[in-house]
Amino acid sequence: MSTTASDPLAALGSLPGVADAVDSVRKAVDRVYGHRVMRRRSNEVTAEAALRGSRGSAALAGADWNLEEVRRRTDFSGEDEARMVGAALRLTAEAGQLLSIWRQSPLRVLARLHLVAAGGATPDDAVVGRPRLAGESVDEPLIEAPVPGAGEVAGRLEGLSRLIMAGGSAPALVTAAVVHGELLALRPFGSHNGLVARTAERIVLIGSGLDPKSICPAEVGHAEQGRAAYVAAFEGYTAGTPEGMAAWITHCGRSVELGVRESTAVCEALQRGAA
Repeated sequence: MSTTASDPLAALGSLPGVADAVDSVRKAVDRVYGHRVMRRRSNEVTAEAALRGSRGSAALAGADWNLEEVRRRTDFSGEDEARMVGAALRLTAEAGQLLSIWRQSPLRVLARLHLVAAGGATPDDAVVGRPRLAGESVDEPLIEAPVPGAGEVAGRLEGLSRLIMAGGSAPALVTAAVVHGELLALRPFGSHNGLVARTAERIVLIGSGLDPKSICPAEVGHAEQGRAAYVAAFEGYTAGTPEGMAAWITHCGRSVELGVRESTAVCEALQRGAA
C-alpha cells in the first residue's frame, strides 16, 4: 500500500502481517453481521457487546469482575474497583454520542471521555477533562513506560488530531490501533488513560463503518489475551520499529476477532432463546 505525506498511516497497512490481519478482521466482522439474529435483534446484540466490552476494559484496568456481577450491580461508587467498572460502563455509553464530533474535533471528544470517566468530578475540577500540565502526575499502573512531558503530549495530541481530521486511506483497524497506542503512550490525562484509549479505539471502529452497530468489542479480546500480552504488544508500539508496530496492530486485530467471537456466541444464544 502506498503512502503520501498527507496520509502517513497508510504505509502501516503494508507492514508484514498487517494486511492479513486487516483482511481477517474484515471477514470476521462480515460473518457476524450476516448472522440471521442481526436482522431483527441487533439492538440486543449491541447492548450485550457494550456490557461485555466495558467489563473487558475494566479488567485490563485492574477491576476483573465476573460478567454477571457487572450485569447485576447498580451501585458503582465506593471501592476503587467498583468505580473503575462504573467508569468503563459510562464511557461505553458515551462513545455512541460522540461519533459525529470525533472527525471534527477529536481533542474535544477525548476531553469529554476523561470527564465522563472521572465521574463525580465537575468541569471546574482543574485536573479533569483536559490534558495534564507540567508537574502533574499520572495514575496508570498497568503501563510502566516512561511518561512523556506535557509539552510532548500537547504536540503529539495535536498531530494525532490532524491525522484523524484529515482522514485517509488507512484501514480502520490500523487507525484504531494507532489511536489506541498513541493515547496509551502519551497518557495525556491524570487518570483513566487506558479506559479512554480503548474507548477511542471503539469510536474509530464504529465511525469508520467497520463496526457501525458496535457489536465487535475489541476490549473483550484485549482482556481475553491477558494483561501481559497487552503490555508486550504495546511495548512494540512504543519501540516504533516496523516489527513492533505490526505486532501491536495485529494484536488489536486479534482482539477485534475475539470480540466478534463473543458477539457470535451472543447471537447463537439469542437464536436458541437462551440469552
